[in-house]
Amino acid sequence: MIEIHREELTGIPALHAVKSGNMKKELPLIFFVHGFTSAKEHNLHFAYLLADKGFRVILPDAMLHGERADGRTEAEMMYEFWNIVVNTISELDLMKNKLAAKGLINDHIGVVGTSMGGIVNFGALTQFNWIKAGVSLMGSPAYEAYARGQIQALKREGTDIPYTDGELEEMYRQLKKYDLTMQPETLNGRPLFIWHGKKDPVVPFGLTYDFYTKIRNDYQKHPERLQFLADERAGHKVTREALLKTVQWFTAFLKE
Repeated sequence: MIEIHREELTGIPALHAVKSGNMKKELPLIFFVHGFTSAKEHNLHFAYLLADKGFRVILPDAMLHGERADGRTEAEMMYEFWNIVVNTISELDLMKNKLAAKGLINDHIGVVGTSMGGIVNFGALTQFNWIKAGVSLMGSPAYEAYARGQIQALKREGTDIPYTDGELEEMYRQLKKYDLTMQPETLNGRPLFIWHGKKDPVVPFGLTYDFYTKIRNDYQKHPERLQFLADERAGHKVTREALLKTVQWFTAFLKE
């Protein structure tokens, strides 16, 4: 049986999934980060399968999402997109430290996310060497390039952007700190699984695949630690195959 507990970790609403009898044990940990406008409850199918494999799974609500929503529209939230991403990265560290202080986790820790959550995964890998394995499901490691593309798309649509060009350039500059394409060496051979649909209209497939081809040589000694699964037909929706591959990935690379 899998238990689902609702709790707050350093003030962050989260769901905590664990196999019955394991709640107080020291376990390998997986953070699951949801996508933009989604919420923690929407990914319990991932949590169930991962917890069944013996992992402790934490699904937090990102800033302005789920229980942390404040009534803003999706359009209003869009202008906070990168603030949400960066804030979530920092909150992963806070939650990890809280769980460690309780003696509930070991040093086998992974991060997985869909869309915005996949973007968070890539950025977190640049910041924290405590992440031992990562999974991105239709995310992008190219923070600056993707952010510039988002703004260009809004301008083409005639959207009134509430930032000056100077403010936008400052945002791009700050995002470089988390841009994995600019510092691929921070991966340091850690296991990384990437899934992306070729017909994705939201997060560009090309930016992610280009990054994969760039880092393949870095995994020559351990090619099994890097995998890119491209879905020829998928758009911006995670398939069951991606779900099952995620579970297989963490079972292979995160269990003791």
